[in-house]
Amino acid sequence: MQKTEQLIYKLRDTHSLTTEEYETLITHRTPESAGLLAAFALVQKQQIYGNDIYVRGLIEVSNICRNDCLYCGIRGSNKNCDRYRLTGEDILECCAEGYELGFRTFVMQGGEDGTFSDAFLTDLIREIKNRYPDCAVTLSLGERSRDSYAALKEAGADRYLLRHETADKSHYEKLHPANLSWDNRMRCLRDLKELGYQTGCGFMVGSPYQTDAMLAKDLKFVETFRPDMCGIGPFIPHKDTPFRDHPAGSVELTLYLLSILRLIHPPLLLPATTALGTLAENGREKGILAGANVVMPNLSPSAVRRKYMLYDNKLSDGAESAQALETLRKRMESIGCTVVVARGDIKK
Repeated sequence: MQKTEQLIYKLRDTHSLTTEEYETLITHRTPESAGLLAAFALVQKQQIYGNDIYVRGLIEVSNICRNDCLYCGIRGSNKNCDRYRLTGEDILECCAEGYELGFRTFVMQGGEDGTFSDAFLTDLIREIKNRYPDCAVTLSLGERSRDSYAALKEAGADRYLLRHETADKSHYEKLHPANLSWDNRMRCLRDLKELGYQTGCGFMVGSPYQTDAMLAKDLKFVETFRPDMCGIGPFIPHKDTPFRDHPAGSVELTLYLLSILRLIHPPLLLPATTALGTLAENGREKGILAGANVVMPNLSPSAVRRKYMLYDNKLSDGAESAQALETLRKRMESIGCTVVVARGDIKK
């Protein structure tokens, strides 16, 4: 039995490898090892979730951001970004439409926009939970203070997504301006978990300066942090950033890592991301077949969808649209999966 195959069986059986073993698994991957990982990942997923696929209604609430992350199309210094901010009423209208379509989780995602104060968000969250008590509210609004996270949790927020981007501190510093720190990002993730959120982290695959050793550290971080959710997708450059000429990340490697993540933490809520669908035809289906079990169609008002351009050519319409839920159902059925109307909490 080859070394990579031995490591795959070890991971399946123990849900743990050393950082060096994760690196070996990445560096020496083959189509055969990818197939074996995916097969084991699907078995693990089906034992916990069956063939169910959870859908989340994604509401991109603002593309205004105080930060200047070097890879992001809505970075604060991008003068070509056509800025917008949804009102509370806009967001409630998205929820109303989403609820009618069958969504039972609303994901409010946006740049770090100072207008979204604790007072504004707590009022909004309480109203959403009052109108739709059977729904989950997920936030993805960046780094905030522990007190802020606590206030949002008390108001009724259930989940919080905050990609760690990279578990390597020196790598983090090459992707972000000096006023952002890896230590603070990690503090935020610890606070969220301690406060009782269903907590999500995640990282880009193929980001500038990334090595296999760094990806191995990401995998070990997920193993030890044990998030409820983990979002990964291939890096895609944006024309108005310093990394405009950097090549996109690998779809093949992203799928490989999805399978590994499923085996690391079998109950993980694992999205097949928009970035996968942007780079590969049927990318979302490929993600599901590699071990993912969540998709997040876009519920944002159609007038602003193309303005939330984190990277070039980001999908927001067609099959990425929440209004195309029936199309999504058929596409999932074509690969033996079923879109379910449920909050879609992690099963532990």
